[in-house]
Formats: sequence, C-alpha cells, structure tokens
Amino acid sequence: MTVNHEKFGLNEVINASGRMTILGVSTLSESVLEAQRFGGEHFFEMAELMKKTGAYLAKQLAVDDVQIVSSASAGIAQSVAAVIGQGSMYHVHHPYDETIKRREIILPKGHNVDYGVPVELMIQQGGGHVIEAGYANQCSPDHIEAMITEQTAGILYIKSHHTVQKSMLDVAEAVTVANKYELPLIVDAAAEEDLLKYTALGADLVIYSGAKAIEGPSAGMVIGKDPFVSWVRLQSQGIGRSMKIGKENVLGFVQAVDDYLIHGSESGESMKKRVQPFVEALEKLPGIKAKVVQDPAGREIYRASIQVVTGSARTIIEQLKAKAPVIYTREYQANNGIIEFDIRSVTQKEMEQIIQRLNEILQPKE
Repeated sequence: MTVNHEKFGLNEVINASGRMTILGVSTLSESVLEAQRFGGEHFFEMAELMKKTGAYLAKQLAVDDVQIVSSASAGIAQSVAAVIGQGSMYHVHHPYDETIKRREIILPKGHNVDYGVPVELMIQQGGGHVIEAGYANQCSPDHIEAMITEQTAGILYIKSHHTVQKSMLDVAEAVTVANKYELPLIVDAAAEEDLLKYTALGADLVIYSGAKAIEGPSAGMVIGKDPFVSWVRLQSQGIGRSMKIGKENVLGFVQAVDDYLIHGSESGESMKKRVQPFVEALEKLPGIKAKVVQDPAGREIYRASIQVVTGSARTIIEQLKAKAPVIYTREYQANNGIIEFDIRSVTQKEMEQIIQRLNEILQPKE
C-alpha cells in the first residue's frame, strides 16, 4: 500500500512555524534521499563509517575532527559526558559514578531554557551537574568566573533564539574565560547557519542539528578540536549507544552538509522578497495588523508577524489547527497578541491557503 497521510489517518501540515522538531523539522532533497538509499542498501563497518565520515566532514569544515550523532540533543549529552570522562573507559561504562567529582557544567542562567526539553536535562543525561551563572536577564564573564571550582568540567553556551538575548556575554567572551581557566567550552549552535564561526572563535566543541539549517535527516554533529571530539566518539560505547544513528542517516547527513556548503540557506533578501506579498495580503484582513520582522536572535531570517487587534491570538492559533491541513505558526508571543509565520518551508500555494483560512476565521459567514 502506498505511504500517504490517509494510510495512517494523519493530518496534512502546513509548517509556518520554522524548522521545528515537533513537525519533523525539514523536508529532504533528492540528493539526500539518494544518499540515504545507498546507505540503506549496503552494509558498512560502522566504527569505520563513523570515523571516516567524521574525517571527511572535518576536512570540509577545516576542524580537527567531527562526530556525527543522532541529534543536537544527543550532542549535548555526549559532549558533557566527554569533558567529564576525558577519554576514561571506566567513566564511559560508569558515567554516573559519584566518585567522579569533577562534573560541574557552568551554564548562563538565561541559557537554561526549554527548547522542547530542558537544557539541564541533557546536561544531567551526560552526567553533568548544572551550575547556573549570573541571572535570568544578565550574565557577564565575571559571573562565569565566579562559579568556577575544582569540580568544574566545562562551560556550556547555548546559541539560540530560545535564550535570553540581552545583557549576555557572547561566545568570544566565553572562549576567553574558558582559555583562562583551561576549561573546554561547548557551544550548542543547533539551528545556527554558520558552520565555521564558533570553532573559528575558539570553541572546543560545537554542536549542530542536521535537520534545521542544514535541512538534512534526523542527525547532528559535534565538531571541533582534538582530543575532545574523540572523547565524544568514545561515548558510542557508553550513553551514546542508546542514541545511535543509522547508516542511512549518516550518509544522508553528509550529503546534506555537502549541499549546504555549496548552496547555503535562502538569503535574507530572498526571504524578504517572498514574505512581502504575503504580509500585504495579511494586511487586508480585518482585525489584524501585519509587518515583516527579523529573527530576534539576529539571524537572517524574516517572518510575517500579525498583531491581533480584535479577538484572541490564542483562539486564532487553535482555529488554524482545527482542521486539515493543520497550520502551525510561531506561538511564542501569543500572550502579547502576536502570531508569526515562518515561510522558509512554506510554498506559494500554502501561503494562499493560510490567507484563506485566516479570512474564514476573521470573517466567519453568518
């Protein structure tokens, strides 16, 4: 039987929320699907596959080494375990042994966010003890330094739109602190588009999602310096075993990175050009005001934003999901009456469907 939505009784989805895990993140190109097919049709010595695909990507990205993982979340857990164990096989097999005292991971308080799962849970899964630095609305290099003790295993920096943006130290400042105290710095850059920036700044381990900006399959990678990446690789014999990635996704991911390095993401100018007619159509609907907004974390991502003047943003969001095709939006500012539409994965036809549905919601027939 042909695979389709009807086979499983699933709703069709219009994804105007962005590269979100709850919707499967991204669609895949033909070249990635072809690479996955090759992986699915052949056998490999998996340890060699992981090592050699990592070496290939390391050459492409001009870093010491790369370890492909099942997701960015797995990358956090395994990187934390890596900097705690430092290559010890005893630690790999006993990651939560409390006789291992040096396991504190310092994290700016404003970075301890829930991105679908709490950051602190991933740290704990890797055997780390979370030490928050600074305050929810402020963290300076001094705040990080004040929390460093003999039990500090590393510093974690979350580069994400989910985190507090104001009054936070930047990655370069975190690198300076890490170097001063000879501590490894882990940067979670899951959805970031620049694959070279943070290692160039001096971060020891940088984590990327495979399915977000890169638009690959469910996967991720930890890139960076020796010996830290090799310590991450060692975790495949420990906690990484329950987070393993299949051969088809390994090869699909490598192809996605190759394609991304050639073609990159859609430019901000292109996105603005595509979103402007959509915003103009939204502006004609009653009870709302529409405009183009940039991603609050400063990425070159432009979205349509509507301010609900008449009615409730939360009610509109619920009604957009009430029937197929269900329409998902960015809901982070619904409490302020704001709904945003991320068009990166939205076709022209789907934009028209969104306008039609909103018109039905805002101008219901008697």
